[in-house]
Amino acid sequence: MEQANVEQQASVCNLVAVFSNSRTLRAGSRAHELEDGQAIPEHQQPLTPESWEAPHVGETVGSGPRTVSRTYLTSLKNKLSSGAWRKSWQPGASQGPEMQEPEEKRVVRELLETEQAYVARLYLLDQVFFQELLREAGRSKAFPEDVVRLIFSNISSIYCFHAQFFLPELQRRLDDWTTTPRIGDVIQKLAPFLKMYSEYVKNFERAAELLATWMDKSQPFQEVVSRIQRSKASGSLTLQHHMLEPVQRIPRYELLLKEYVQKLPAQSQDLEDAQRALDMIFSAAQHSNAAIAEMERLQGLWEVYQRLGLEDDIVDPSNTLLREGPVLKISFRRSDPMERYLFLFNNMLLYCVPRVLQVGAQFQVRTRIDVAGMKVRELTDAEFPHSFLVSGKQRTLELQARSQEEMVSWMQACQAAIDQAEKRNETFKAAVQGPEGDTQEPELQFEELGLRAPQWVRDKMVTMCMRCQEPFNALTRRRHHCRACGYVVCAKCSDYRAELKYDHNRPNRVCLACYTLLTGNVLPDSKEDKRRGILEKGASVGPDQSLICSFLQLIGDKWGRCGPRGWCVIPQDDPLVLYVYAAPQDIRAHTSIPLLGYQVTSGPQGDPRIFQLQQSGQLYTFKAESEELQGRWVRAIKRAASGWTPEGPGEGDMSD
Repeated sequence: MEQANVEQQASVCNLVAVFSNSRTLRAGSRAHELEDGQAIPEHQQPLTPESWEAPHVGETVGSGPRTVSRTYLTSLKNKLSSGAWRKSWQPGASQGPEMQEPEEKRVVRELLETEQAYVARLYLLDQVFFQELLREAGRSKAFPEDVVRLIFSNISSIYCFHAQFFLPELQRRLDDWTTTPRIGDVIQKLAPFLKMYSEYVKNFERAAELLATWMDKSQPFQEVVSRIQRSKASGSLTLQHHMLEPVQRIPRYELLLKEYVQKLPAQSQDLEDAQRALDMIFSAAQHSNAAIAEMERLQGLWEVYQRLGLEDDIVDPSNTLLREGPVLKISFRRSDPMERYLFLFNNMLLYCVPRVLQVGAQFQVRTRIDVAGMKVRELTDAEFPHSFLVSGKQRTLELQARSQEEMVSWMQACQAAIDQAEKRNETFKAAVQGPEGDTQEPELQFEELGLRAPQWVRDKMVTMCMRCQEPFNALTRRRHHCRACGYVVCAKCSDYRAELKYDHNRPNRVCLACYTLLTGNVLPDSKEDKRRGILEKGASVGPDQSLICSFLQLIGDKWGRCGPRGWCVIPQDDPLVLYVYAAPQDIRAHTSIPLLGYQVTSGPQGDPRIFQLQQSGQLYTFKAESEELQGRWVRAIKRAASGWTPEGPGEGDMSD
């Protein structure tokens, strides 16, 4: 057995010697260049036990060991995906007797020579680095043997395949080229075994991390690796450089085989087999590419989980991160949006707050919204442009993006996740609707009341209770939110509790109307039959329910020299009256102006945004936000003053 090992080692040594001699004649060959532009060293020597011992005192081995970039694997994946590395190499002018050989034979010879050098590298990895580290681990117990096996993965299987099968077959075919000028059938037979590289490639990043860790952690480990790296056989390259060779090998096979197919004569018997072999090599490359992508996905996912604090209910290796980034949260109490951060996965949306002291986790998860049952739609809000609504069972969020493009990108990403969730589980199909059916309905549907978190009405959008119409104040009548419908109500109207399914059936504060719907209890002091006053006409009618509506600043003695802005509406169902509200969501107007018979004139201040209404001593002065808006208000009021009413639902629409 020992004699067989000695013979095998001698065989490999001879191969390396042949390769070293031939390299001096073909130093410019393209296949000897690394993918990242670093050349394979020219001074490979036979791998004898003396060759990888530390050099004697006074010897120099050239430049020190070079390290592999951690981003190289990502770069390689991009090259595999783009196909740029598959471009054919155009040989330059060369000299020597090899010019008399057929073009295809020269490619096969180059394939054989690079395979000889590659087997020598595999021998260095498997029989020298791997075996020496295993022996040291068993002898000193300074580091576990399992760590060594994890670092080198299935390198032994790869070395055995190339040394005992692939390389001998190539050598035999080149020796018999006169009688059998073909290699396509050989590569077809052996190409499926190249898929074993997927395991090695998938483990490469982890192996590199383990290698770096134990080089710092264990002195005996470092001594063994450093001693071999200083040897002539290592060629002044680090162990990590040698470990990178198998990752690069399959793309080189396709490069050479593609050129071989191009050089074959049209009538060659090997053309069909070589083309099939090329397709199989490409399939193996794609297999490795998929392994790289999966490894990168898991690595990126783990980094995201570390930034989130590794919470048990979030960490799941089957998840896929679709999008992440900062957004602004529109508050229902504060006037200025707040900085927040979103992580969108294939099954959940995490609403996070950046930590002030970023020690460990960078973000704190505030809310998790399941993608199943989630809805997303754009908000039309002049105060907060580029805003959109994410409505989930757990919570509803009003968010603002930095630009229109970013808003559209977030909405598309969320909708794509919703669509994928719908395909995975058809039982949610009724709940997962696209934005088309929801854009005009901000409130919850009756059948969804209590099943999903509502969109809360912002405090500044109302000045009175949305149930009893009593005005709010800072002391005796404060604002509260109904957890079922999201309305802003007073304490008296929200002094009820009902179990809400979206909050795990916990009792929550709700308004009287929602309490009645959710529990079925009708209270004797219900105010449902209260007669509506003349000013109790909801301001929350949208543009489709009004002739025109917008904010106008009220100027004059009645409201002061420069009064506050008011929400002004001319409803379609009452087109001859102008209602003035304190806020857009108010149920009751504080002023109504019958427009019939009024005259509309421009203001005396000379400001094109000002206009006045005058009749029998009554004078109202308004200031619009723009000259164009002032013109639309003037036209609408002139029509109403003349007694004009729209005949159809869309006729005469002048809404903002």
